[in-house]
Amino acid sequence: MHMIYNSPNYCVVEFGPQQGVGALSAGGYEIIDKTLGREIFLDGDLTKHFRANVQELIDSEPTQDEIEDFLGQFGSLMHQPVVMH
Repeated sequence: MHMIYNSPNYCVVEFGPQQGVGALSAGGYEIIDKTLGREIFLDGDLTKHFRANVQELIDSEPTQDEIEDFLGQFGSLMHQPVVMH
């Protein structure tokens, strides 16, 4: 597990590939919207697409606002509430 982005609005955690765990064989990403208290976990094919899109974003040397806009695209998919233990 590796935090790859953290701001007042979002947190993105990358999970490495896990052998023998089906969809997690390519790893996964958890995107947390701190303002809404919701998250989404991307695995399988979504992991590959997300990784490619993040690399394109990094290559463009984005501003924080551009990163936040990119992550905001996932807002409508975030249905899981964030629960603190």
